[in-house]
Amino acid sequence: MKKNVIIILLSCFAIQCVASDGVYAVANIPAALLVKTNVVKRLEERNFEITPNNKTIYKRKVVYTILNEQGSRWAYLYAGYDKLSNVESIEGQLYDATGKKIKSLKKSDIKDESGSSGSNLADDDRVKWYNFFYTTYPYTVEYEVSISYKGTMFLPAWTPQEDNEMSVQQSQLKVSCDSNNSLHYKMYQYSEDPEIVNEKDIKTYIWHVQNLSAVEDEYAAPDWRRLTTSVYLATEYFSLEGYSGSNASWKDFGKFVYSLTKGRDVLPENIKQKVHSITNGLVSDREKVTKLYEYLQQNTRYISIQLGVGGWQPFDAKFVAEKKYGDCKALTNFMYSLLKEANIRSVYTLIRAGDENDYLIPELPSSQFNHVILFVPNNNDTIWLECTSQTIAAGYLGKFTSNRSALAIDESGGTLVRTPVYTMKDNLQIRHAKAKIDESGNLNVLTHTSYQAEQQDRIHQIINRLSKEEQIKFLRENIDLSTYEINRFNYEEIKSALPLAYERLDITANNYATITGKRLFIVPNIFSKSSQRLTINNKRKSDIVLDWAFSDIDSTEIIIPDDYTPESIPQNTVLKSPFGIYTTQFNIEKNKITYIRRYDHFGGSYPAKDYTELVNFYDAIYKADRARIVLLKQ
Repeated sequence: MKKNVIIILLSCFAIQCVASDGVYAVANIPAALLVKTNVVKRLEERNFEITPNNKTIYKRKVVYTILNEQGSRWAYLYAGYDKLSNVESIEGQLYDATGKKIKSLKKSDIKDESGSSGSNLADDDRVKWYNFFYTTYPYTVEYEVSISYKGTMFLPAWTPQEDNEMSVQQSQLKVSCDSNNSLHYKMYQYSEDPEIVNEKDIKTYIWHVQNLSAVEDEYAAPDWRRLTTSVYLATEYFSLEGYSGSNASWKDFGKFVYSLTKGRDVLPENIKQKVHSITNGLVSDREKVTKLYEYLQQNTRYISIQLGVGGWQPFDAKFVAEKKYGDCKALTNFMYSLLKEANIRSVYTLIRAGDENDYLIPELPSSQFNHVILFVPNNNDTIWLECTSQTIAAGYLGKFTSNRSALAIDESGGTLVRTPVYTMKDNLQIRHAKAKIDESGNLNVLTHTSYQAEQQDRIHQIINRLSKEEQIKFLRENIDLSTYEINRFNYEEIKSALPLAYERLDITANNYATITGKRLFIVPNIFSKSSQRLTINNKRKSDIVLDWAFSDIDSTEIIIPDDYTPESIPQNTVLKSPFGIYTTQFNIEKNKITYIRRYDHFGGSYPAKDYTELVNFYDAIYKADRARIVLLKQ
């Protein structure tokens, strides 16, 4: 799906100061802005002009002082463009630590390359970029860019502090638009109303900040926009390559999206016949949906196609039937068409896929999406479909699109919905291990592990994307044992709305147990040692966001040499906190150690004051996971 943001990672426009006077000297930076920072944004001005004929002009000037190598990524200029936009001009200057100009950017220096990812069959994304590649720190870069856009569907967001490692001297956003086309906006960490200037039929909105210090990077912090100043924009009316729409409500925005899909669900006759041959004789809608989804998976493949309005408008069903490929929009529309032929209602649904599940600003109807999925209302058994996957089960989404808001589209417009949440009880990992340790401390262990729901996402990828050779390479590199050999392994999976994956391993680990004189030291927790340790931060500012819940259950049996008896056995552990529950049990009978571990990890949002308790909880788990049994040779 076409990205709904303007891509200018380090881009630019005009300023009133004269750099030759040394105003960019590092000595002019307030001392507070140099603390725990790698780059200082000296000045930024963003001007966005929305013309009455639905064209836009975006100008940005930005000045960064790069303090060290860690801040050097901000020295790049990137200006993205495509069929709907054009880079009108780029200028750039380089200054040394005293503010003296060293070099100016030449037109011939600017690189112009495809902005496409390797997964795209066709798109029109391109990028102009430049870097002075200066390495005498500190130094300052100044960039200016002007870009014109056809249409007003996508407006830039303003986040003056682009990363926690950046401090900001001053930044300003200015947006001018026709007073008859209301500007909608959502502000975060900005306490005042914007300054508004009315001049004839033009209304100008101005936001500005200054002297923002760098922010300490905090574990499990909320999304960055919640922590720093940011402003998101949308006009009430917009256009996109001949199409017009409204952001007055989600229903209105949904009507625009529906207009792009309308009439694109007509199947060729041979595919209609195929639908009926697949579904005839099936009783339930779930059976029919599953079989048609499997047909989609077996007969199409995902390829990204992003050309102009095609970034939002799907290719019609006949195209996919003939070509046997499509992007997320086209494949979802094709699946919609198959279900429609089977007389099953489904709903085309916009979503933002990825790690961030709290992206949507519900009070700002606008383009906030990058992906399309489908759902089938089925009484109390809604079926969700990820139409770009050739391997996952009907009804399962996974972390890529679960637990977030989405916009369901039909002829009446758009309606906000929520995708499924996979709970701690769903996200299960259950491992049974049977091991034997010989007189030399060498370990042989057989394991059988089941992974369910989001716990199986990675295993699913291993099964379906890696060859046998790649699988064993993965296993040799990703098990937490110092030295080991994979003797045998096997994977299988059961596809369902809560999918299961099974892993069987036969492993030999030499010198797993430590022998010192007559004593044998064994860590009975072979595979599930937590690596999570945090640093105490008594000045924690942000809430704690633990974005998923899971449950790990391990039962391990270890056969030890006959002539050893226990000298020291760890106490059973019970740890309870707002963040989860962790328990262990140890038992030795004759020559068999039994170890049971259970870790229920809760998800949710917690106040910053609880951070020390989280640190202590994780630290206690880390230590308990490495508890040793000491055996004495008779």
